[in-house]
Amino acid sequence: MPRIIRFDHVGITVKDLEKVTAFFLGLGLEIEGRTFVEGDFIDTVIAIPDSRTEIVMLRTPNGDTAVELSSFVRPEPVEGSPAAMANELGLRSLSFEVDDLQAQVDRLANEGYGLVGGIGQYEGAWRMAYVRGPEGIIVALAERIIEQAT
Repeated sequence: MPRIIRFDHVGITVKDLEKVTAFFLGLGLEIEGRTFVEGDFIDTVIAIPDSRTEIVMLRTPNGDTAVELSSFVRPEPVEGSPAAMANELGLRSLSFEVDDLQAQVDRLANEGYGLVGGIGQYEGAWRMAYVRGPEGIIVALAERIIEQAT
């Protein structure tokens, strides 16, 4: 039976590639590469003829997972729902473990990105918050507050 080998990345289509890239760099992701993609390959995969997109691939510092940001040059991007809440169907958030939740929340607030709700605590093990970033992207930030038993 065929099987999945590993989780590689999540792709997000954005309008302002520079602004969204800066947001994720501020969280601590690193640029792995940047390029334009067009031609038969991308037209076949996404089923949009004559498409052209600029892609920035960002990776976590440990290199395990990536976020692919793409911004379409053609055709024109189509607006999504930038104020979507967690119960709206579709991809709603990206989650990252952080070492200092409050410091991240404060830094993002200073940059104009606010909490969706508040900072919650889960079973004495995690503190977590949703932050709405550029273009409505929700980023879940979680800080481990006790070491899990192994």
